[in-house]
Amino acid sequence: MALPQSALSELLEAFRAGDGVDLVRESVRVALQELIEAEATERIGAAPYERTPDRVTDRNGHRPRVLSTKAGDVELRIPKLRKGSFFPVILEPRRRIDQALYAVVMEAYVHGVSTRSVDDLAEAMGVDAGISKSEVSRICAGLDEQVGAFRTRSLEHTEFPYVYLDATYLNVRNTTSQVVSMAVIVATGIAADGSREVLGPDVGDSEDETFWRGFLVALKQRGLHRLRLVISDQHAGLVKALRRSFQGAGHQRCRVHFARNLLAHVPKSHADMVAAVFRTIFAQPDAEAVSKAWDEVRDQLARSFPKIGPLMDEAKTEVTAFTTFPRAHWQKI
Repeated sequence: MALPQSALSELLEAFRAGDGVDLVRESVRVALQELIEAEATERIGAAPYERTPDRVTDRNGHRPRVLSTKAGDVELRIPKLRKGSFFPVILEPRRRIDQALYAVVMEAYVHGVSTRSVDDLAEAMGVDAGISKSEVSRICAGLDEQVGAFRTRSLEHTEFPYVYLDATYLNVRNTTSQVVSMAVIVATGIAADGSREVLGPDVGDSEDETFWRGFLVALKQRGLHRLRLVISDQHAGLVKALRRSFQGAGHQRCRVHFARNLLAHVPKSHADMVAAVFRTIFAQPDAEAVSKAWDEVRDQLARSFPKIGPLMDEAKTEVTAFTTFPRAHWQKI
């Protein structure tokens, strides 16, 4: 599966929302550092501490260099030589290595490193880098193993009473080189202290109940327990899967998604006003005030836009589910 740059950017935003961008940045750093060391080995003629007749000089420590990437600044170490100078070809200006490596890392998080992504990375590096395709594949395999450990790690180190489930459809190139639309989902856990952690991503043909159940069951098997509330949109397959996989957990309908549903029944000239009025519901100090504000806003908007009334009546319980939890947690959920 190959992801276009627009899709990769969307995935990075999903990781950033869950405070998971550090994971991506560290993966980029590890892979880049491995590539730099491999290129230095080719230049020197020997790996560190290796004895070989092809050696032309020796390493003499490292010098720091900061590289700006889509996932943030990455601190790298450039090998210094006792004779001559060395600067990695893969870091030369205008080279596409950052874009290609970024694609490899993000694909690894959602679906594992593919042969195609390795080919793209090797091509972006260029033959003058002196690193063989097999060496690039070895480094990517190490990255795949590192990401695999993250995707399957135990979740029992802390409790996540709240979990965000977010999904988007992206056009991707599958193993037969056909561009198809697939669902990419990311689960983000929120601990009792308010800290966020990306629990894991997955990719599937669609958001049907079977797909969501498989994803939720996998989270449960990894140690996600005592789940109290899931925040997501109102996708029917997700809601059914949640009820069967985490019985007793509540469902918080995402207010952003619901606001979009409301605005679909409002002329564009009135959209800003309706959105502003709707937001006042969530600025209330307690559950009773939220419930009262919801009813008042419902009546106010329904007078001008009748279709809004039934929508708000049906959605009130799920959109305001957060009010049953401690006030201090409202900002997070």
